[in-house]
Amino acid sequence: MHKLVIHGGLPLKGKVSIGGSKNSSLPILAATLLTPEPCILHGVPNLSDIRYMLQILQFLGAEVEFSDSTVRVQARNVQPEAPYDLVRKMRASICVLGPLLARCHQAKVSLPGGCVIGDRPIDLHLKGLSALGAEIRVEEGYIVAQCKELKGAKVELYGKFGSTVLGTDNVLMAASLARGTTLIEGAAVEPEVADLVEFLQKMGATIRGAGTRVLEIEGVEELHGAEHTVIRDRIEASTFAVAAVMTGGELLLEGAPFSHMDSVLQTLRSCGARWDITPNGIRVWTNGPLRAFQLQTEPYPGFPTDMQAQFCALACVTPGRSTVEERIFPNRFMHVSELKRMGAQIELLGNRATIEGVSHLSGAPVMASDLRASAALVLAGLVAKGKTTVHRVYHIDRGYENIDQKLQQVGAEIRREVVS
Repeated sequence: MHKLVIHGGLPLKGKVSIGGSKNSSLPILAATLLTPEPCILHGVPNLSDIRYMLQILQFLGAEVEFSDSTVRVQARNVQPEAPYDLVRKMRASICVLGPLLARCHQAKVSLPGGCVIGDRPIDLHLKGLSALGAEIRVEEGYIVAQCKELKGAKVELYGKFGSTVLGTDNVLMAASLARGTTLIEGAAVEPEVADLVEFLQKMGATIRGAGTRVLEIEGVEELHGAEHTVIRDRIEASTFAVAAVMTGGELLLEGAPFSHMDSVLQTLRSCGARWDITPNGIRVWTNGPLRAFQLQTEPYPGFPTDMQAQFCALACVTPGRSTVEERIFPNRFMHVSELKRMGAQIELLGNRATIEGVSHLSGAPVMASDLRASAALVLAGLVAKGKTTVHRVYHIDRGYENIDQKLQQVGAEIRREVVS
């Protein structure tokens, strides 16, 4: 187990290469189960979540090779059971349910694990797959599904807090091999869903409406192998953009997908940050004092819940009173108590945080509770006076590839140590 030790107060300057999207890579890897032919994926980040998914694919019978951000998967023969010991480590592992059901007409998948950031039910996944003709029951912690065949149907995926991204992915993949036409209403419109659609189309799927709330899938007899490069990670890019602003530095985010980051970039501009689009990515810097801001998380293209914690950290050192409202996962504020250990002035009431900016944070030992909370604590450590030690950094390794090395390259004093 590792920890990150940070000595704050240094402005970040230079360039950071933004990696491939974790949230695109995971469902696309699951989609390789839909064909016995080889699939080649480029730009896949080397993260613990990715390695967990590759372990699951291997357990299910696929041959897997991973080198230099390229993954080759061939699932000639697939067995339809994904056990608890693998699936419990990562919520996105639920994405194998749709492909297994489509390919094998049966599946037994453990209920998933992952970050504990509030209630994230999979009822819409099961509702969608049931609409396609699957018989589904939950027993002894496993989802057990079977069907004689999947048939196209109208599926509504509206949820209490918006559309379900992974649920859309699961139904999309299953419907690609179903007989007839499936119409998904209330589909998630995140760029990562559109990336999966593009990969499925390369495999031979017939899908219309990518990037809209309504997807139409005409099932085909079989899918074939394909080669694809995943999109860049908008959350990694956004996190480094906040790091540049908080430290009063300037970073060029190489390869940053600016067309996917509008809500984040506009919020940065509203608080006084500057940015421009270059041929190589996005340049982010500050020019003068920051201003308090208000934001609320919403489904894409609104402000992403995966950036809420990082902007809480930014608000802690921004003069004035900022408000952050969480509308996707109302309980996703476990980073607040740790930020307060560093001197942050935060009042939390329900799903709304009111943050009074302070002149400085103080270094302290803090504990990461989930992936994005760990990023917020690292950001806070970059501007805090003294030493900050972030424990349980296995959370951050789930979604940020070599974040300590990337920060070192742009001037941060940060090192990874083994916990004694």
